[in-house]
Order: sequence, then C-alpha cells, then structure tokens
Amino acid sequence: MRLLIERSELLRALSHVASVVEKRTTIPVLSNVLIRALPGTVSFKGTDLEREVVETATADSDQPGAVTVSAHLLHDIVRKLQDGSQVSLDTGGEAQSQRLTVISGSSRFFLPVLSADDFPDLAAGEMGSEFEMPAYDLKKLIEKTRFAISTEETRYYLNGIYLHLADSGGRKLLRAVATDGHRLALVELPAPPGSESMPGVIVPRKTVNEVHRLIEDTSAPVTVALSRTKIQFRIGTVVMTSKLIDGTFPDYQRVIPQANNKTMLVPNAEFTTAVDRVATVSSDRGRAVKLSISGGRLTLTVTNPDGGSATEEVDVDYDADPLEIGFNARYLMDISSQLDGETARFSLADPGSPTIVRDGDDMSALYVLMPMRV
Repeated sequence: MRLLIERSELLRALSHVASVVEKRTTIPVLSNVLIRALPGTVSFKGTDLEREVVETATADSDQPGAVTVSAHLLHDIVRKLQDGSQVSLDTGGEAQSQRLTVISGSSRFFLPVLSADDFPDLAAGEMGSEFEMPAYDLKKLIEKTRFAISTEETRYYLNGIYLHLADSGGRKLLRAVATDGHRLALVELPAPPGSESMPGVIVPRKTVNEVHRLIEDTSAPVTVALSRTKIQFRIGTVVMTSKLIDGTFPDYQRVIPQANNKTMLVPNAEFTTAVDRVATVSSDRGRAVKLSISGGRLTLTVTNPDGGSATEEVDVDYDADPLEIGFNARYLMDISSQLDGETARFSLADPGSPTIVRDGDDMSALYVLMPMRV
C-alpha cells in the first residue's frame, strides 16, 4: 500500500475515527485504525466493537492495499506535522509488511502494523429502514434529551435515547425520549419520509454523544439506516455504525401527568439565574430548592443547616391556589437550559406529583420533573 494525502485531510479523518478507538484494550487490533487505499481515495476505520466510524478522504494512491496501525499514535504524529504539508503512507509494497512508513517533509516515522484481515466489520448486515433528515433536526432531538439519559448501569435500558415513531392526532412523529427516573425529556418532530417502517430502538449514550460531535458543524442532510440491532448515520464522508441497547424501554407515557391544572408562566432567563444563585448555599447531596407560588409571585428558598439559607423572588403569571413544591436545583437548571424561548411554562398539580415543563414558544419538547420533599 502506498498513498499521498494532504495533512489536514488526514488529520480530520483520523480525529473522527480515533474518537471511538479505546486506548487500552485486550484485543491489540482494536487499538488500531484500518487504512484501506483505493485509486483516488483512502478510507479510515476505527471500532470498539460497539461503535464503528469510517471516513473516506481524497488521496493519490498508486498502490492499493490495506493495513492497520495504532490509531492514537498515528493521530498524534499527524497532529504535530506542519500544516499544509503532504503526508506519504507506505508499507513498502511487501505483502506481509511489518511496518508503515510515514513521511512528511524531513520527518520520517516507522510504525508497527497488524494485518487488515483481523479487523472486525460492524457494518455488515442488512438495515431494514432508511430515511434522511436535516442535521439541525437530529441535533435538536439529541441536544434536548441527552442530559436526561441515565448513568445507572443496572437499568441499562435507560442508558440511551429511545428513538421511535409515535402517532398524534393522525400525524406520524419521530420522537426521542430519555429518562433517569428523576426527570424525563421528550422531543418530537414530523416523521421523515421513509421512516414509517422503523422499529423503536434505544441508541446508547456513547453513540448519541459521538453523533452529536459529528453533526455539530454540518448543515448537510443525515441519512439514518437502522435494524433492530444496529443503527447507522451517514454524514458527508463519515459513516458511523453502532449496536443498539438490547432491552425494552419502559412505558414513559404513564409518567406524563394528564391532570396538572395549575399553570405558571415565568421568564426563563430570570428564573434560571435565580435558581442558580439560591442553590449556591445548598448541600452537594441535597440541592433542594423550594418553590412557593402565590398570585403573581414565585419565592425560591434554599435552606442548608451547614451553609445557611437563601431566598429570591421572581414575578410570574399564576392564578391558581397557592402551592409549595420542591425540586433538585440542578435538574431544574438542566431543563431550563434546554428552553429557547423567553418563557417557561410549568404545569403543576400538588407537592407530591410530577410537574411538566415546556418552552412557551415551542410545544415540540416536553419535560417531566419529579418533586423533592423539602
């Protein structure tokens, strides 16, 4: 194998691929990136057996072939090369070469390699459903739900985003749901054409975060293909394939209250900063803030036997019976930070029942928050 590639192209590809490669693994080839040269192009593949990222780049390749080499070592080398330089990757033309030569300017590196034949292929197999959606929409589904993904490994089926189709008034919706048992985030969008046959799937937390990183700076459409065991995202020259969580997501509809008849409208930015200020004196363990709502006034109170107490008042729109209810301050701020509009809408029932929070300007997202005893 022999190829010549521009340093920035190589660095971009290796940055995407190396992100899924574990630095320490008991299987040596999993520490490597698979480099496959074809006429005019080169592909780079990395995997941890749960996720796989493949990136294709333009290169001058006069000797096709494939080899695997340490992903993080090659990435570090390329990162330190001169910007704008050309990089040569060469195995010397030997069928069973034991090293890869990396040349750029006066720099030369000789790296040990492993056979490409031993590299796993996670993308093999049929994907039953495929559809395309704007990167902005996928980013919205991820950003507004991933904060609620559970990190509790015993309930592994909550360690991801539940992506599925839902029916609302005869309209098909693509819905993303995440919960950790204390709060629930739900975001829905019109179902993209072609998604009608997709199964409900649980996308793992690591995959969610990696996809978000890949689409952060792109406006190109994203192609999503999935089966009951795998999901694939095609983003420009990058293809990411991931296994899905093999489990059953709980019936989240049961925890969304239907009879919360007390509505509070509050300026979201003012509310968020007020919660942040009074929570300064809260204990790391409790972080409970009490909301006392009466008429057009919301009083936020935090009491910490060891750290003192704090109160702050915010003007609100509220005309129901007075109510006192407690929440975890961090959970409140996590939810309020997802709201893009100026107003947060709280739908409340009583001190012991879940509360619904919505963006006053965007009804496509819904958040459920369990109260705390204060």
